[in-house]
Parts: sequence; C-alpha cells; structure tokens
Amino acid sequence: MKYYAFIVALIVIEMTSGCSDAPRFAPVSGVVTLDGKPYALGVVSFQPMGTKENPNPGRGSSAFTDANGKFSLKCDGTMDGAIVGKHLVRIMSRSEGATSIKPGTSSPDGAPTSRKSADPIPPEWNGESKVEFEVPSGGSDKANFDIKTVK
Repeated sequence: MKYYAFIVALIVIEMTSGCSDAPRFAPVSGVVTLDGKPYALGVVSFQPMGTKENPNPGRGSSAFTDANGKFSLKCDGTMDGAIVGKHLVRIMSRSEGATSIKPGTSSPDGAPTSRKSADPIPPEWNGESKVEFEVPSGGSDKANFDIKTVK
C-alpha cells in the first residue's frame, strides 16, 4: 500500500513540475500623449504577433489611459501585463461618438456614419497601425507613445 501511495505522489509531483507551454506575462506601463499633451481618453491595445513557430502566441492586453495619459496593461481585465514578445500596438479614443471615419463620409461597408466627431487619433495608430513594441521578459514602464495629428 505504501508503495502505491509513493508512486501516486511521484506521478503528481512529475505532472505539476517541469516546463510549461503557458505564455509568460510581464508588466507593461507607459504614457500616451497626443501632440505632446497627456491623452486621457485613450484605449491602448497590445496584440501578440505570431511567428512561423508560434502563429498564435496568445491573448492581447489592453488598458485605458488616466488623466495623465498613463496606462498599465491587463489581459482579460485580471492578469497584469502582456505576453513577452513582439506586439502590434493600437491606440484609439474612448470618447463618445469618436470614430476613425471622417464625419460626413461613409463607413468601409458603404453605410452612412452616425457618429458625431472624428477620432482625434489618426488611423495609423488604430485600424491601420503598424506600430510594434517588444515586451521584454522583465517588463517595461517605458511603453510611451507620442501621437502626432499634424504632420
């Protein structure tokens, strides 16, 4: 009987130790500015970028900016940080009625827009973003993004 208890304990230890395929998370925070001023109405989104070896690296992380433009990413609203590795960054406005579609034009599907104002964040920071950020294993508090509306 003791032999079987020992074997079961050994199996449990073996199953709960060792390598894990779960993605590693690291804390990420920073500041969003719009034309050099803190942007308090931002939604920051980090989406892990796949590779040939790992085409689906995991869930994205996001955060709202505060009155000073500061943000700290969370995944699923509960886990602090973002998956370690390269991410596609998107920043958009959370202000009511904001859209990246210019007022008076139609949406991509041809339907007229019912939004009242254009999103102050240019499309190259949200829907058309190619902005990348590498999340290091130790995390980063330097995920700072200065968005320019005038070129």
